[in-house]
Amino acid sequence: MTELLAHDDSYLQEFDAVVTEINPDENAVAFDRTAFYPGGGGQPNDTGEIIVGGRTLPVTKVKKKGGTIWHWVDGELPAVGDTVHGKINWERRYKLMRTHTAMHILCGVVWRDYGASVTGGNMEPLKGRMDFEFESMHKELVAEIESKINAEVANARPISWRVLPREQAFQIPDLIRTKINLLPPAIQQVRVVEIDGLDLQADGGTHVRNTKEVGHIKVVGYKSKGRINKRIMVEITDD
Repeated sequence: MTELLAHDDSYLQEFDAVVTEINPDENAVAFDRTAFYPGGGGQPNDTGEIIVGGRTLPVTKVKKKGGTIWHWVDGELPAVGDTVHGKINWERRYKLMRTHTAMHILCGVVWRDYGASVTGGNMEPLKGRMDFEFESMHKELVAEIESKINAEVANARPISWRVLPREQAFQIPDLIRTKINLLPPAIQQVRVVEIDGLDLQADGGTHVRNTKEVGHIKVVGYKSKGRINKRIMVEITDD
């Protein structure tokens, strides 16, 4: 099992770890602990570098397989037992944190004000899209949503995360509406992310600590993806 440090501290940029496994066929390495987010829930994996024995190896891909988080690197693999120093590509990670939180703000506003559940989503640094159970969508509605989500950014709502036992998490209505019941039975501990007073979701990704860090959220497009499935596309700016 790899300890995922990003679950406790999304702002951790560097860490030390010990090599526990290597995969020469894929030029991948696993550690006892890592701050690299392996991707999931629509959020891409981190990139960065590890330093070992005076060598700097770029980390190009990170993925979780079972309980192990693997890091694909460019260069000669370290040996099992070696100590490494990892560095996250922080500029990219922080953009993804801002974007991921923006997606939760959007989900929270759409559910609170329109009762529409999210059906899917994806993101890249500073842009993303979310699909909702809307029967119709039009220009005026989209403009209204954009105004409301930016009001929540300005409200500077604090954001926190914690881990709950599965049984306890299943008793929370806000988690049920985000389809927490679809989690595999093997998952007995559920990490939840809360935007104070706005949104609560089961989520394994990284987020900023306050909505004010997100920046301006601009709706750049919308489209129908089915009779009751509408997509909203957004971009994040510093304005």
